[in-house]
Amino acid sequence: MVFPTSYFFFILTLLLGTVISVSSTSWFGAWIGLELNLMSFVPLIALKMNPSFSEAALKYFLIQALGSVLFISSSFIFLSFPTFSLLSIFSALLLKLGSAPFHFWFPQIMEGLKWPQIFLLSTIQKLAPLTLISYLMVNEILVKITILSAILSALVGSLGGLNSTLLRKITAFSSINHLSWMLTAISISDMSWLFYFSIYSIILLSITSIFHKLQTFTLSSLTQSDQNSPFHALLISLNFLSLSGLPPMTGFIPKWIIIQIMVNLNLFVPLFFLLLSTLITLYFYLRIIIFMILLFNPILNFNMKYKSFSSSPSSIFLKSSFNFIGLFLPLYLTFI
Repeated sequence: MVFPTSYFFFILTLLLGTVISVSSTSWFGAWIGLELNLMSFVPLIALKMNPSFSEAALKYFLIQALGSVLFISSSFIFLSFPTFSLLSIFSALLLKLGSAPFHFWFPQIMEGLKWPQIFLLSTIQKLAPLTLISYLMVNEILVKITILSAILSALVGSLGGLNSTLLRKITAFSSINHLSWMLTAISISDMSWLFYFSIYSIILLSITSIFHKLQTFTLSSLTQSDQNSPFHALLISLNFLSLSGLPPMTGFIPKWIIIQIMVNLNLFVPLFFLLLSTLITLYFYLRIIIFMILLFNPILNFNMKYKSFSSSPSSIFLKSSFNFIGLFLPLYLTFI
């Protein structure tokens, strides 16, 4: 079991806080939902009396508390200074998201978490702030700032993971890079970013569940795991290719839709930076994949343990099966 039974209450209140924030009709109600979400996630981080978990929980609490203070204090002055208040609320939401230029805390906290918490932090914890940002897209100034933040997030997320061999840090910068696509999609339409968020969440769920099963946090431990095999290496490689958005994998479908919309709206400058960052992230994904292929080659695998093929490959294949939908999409379109 990923979380103890006693902690399911915190998962329920975490989801409840997200629902309250999304469905609220006032900034105060949205703040209450964000606070409930925050206070429910902190116990899920500090599951054990471990220094790394305690440090990550404390850092997360302080950063989110700072964002909450900025959020609620800015909402109080909305009637007197509406433009300044909206800018401050927007900055507080970017801080809670971990988007550039407020990304400094996100990779550090991710390094102290386990894979189930990483999945929650990268998906469910971003749902409420992203929805609140979409409510602010009626202001033309905020739309331009959102696109600027998306460009910065794309550059930070792609360049930050280049020299890292830690899987959690690579996942953190990858999340920042995908956040740039979501912010761009938010400035375009609600359906596009919700579709992108859903696809990204499912792909990340398959990757984090595999890494949690193998208990790997670095590239070296990924290849030396007792439960690992060449079949696992192939599935992990395909998951990374799907996460990078390489066609014809499933991860390319939402990016393809956003690219078409941005071309129709003549958003060529932000599209250039998004595509450039995608190529850079594809580079460090390919570096992981090539590393795994080389070490799983029987000729080069002279100092490695024997990897058994019988370590329940069917369960891992089922977790990764969503990434293969894009492979059959061209075949489906030919019959329409």
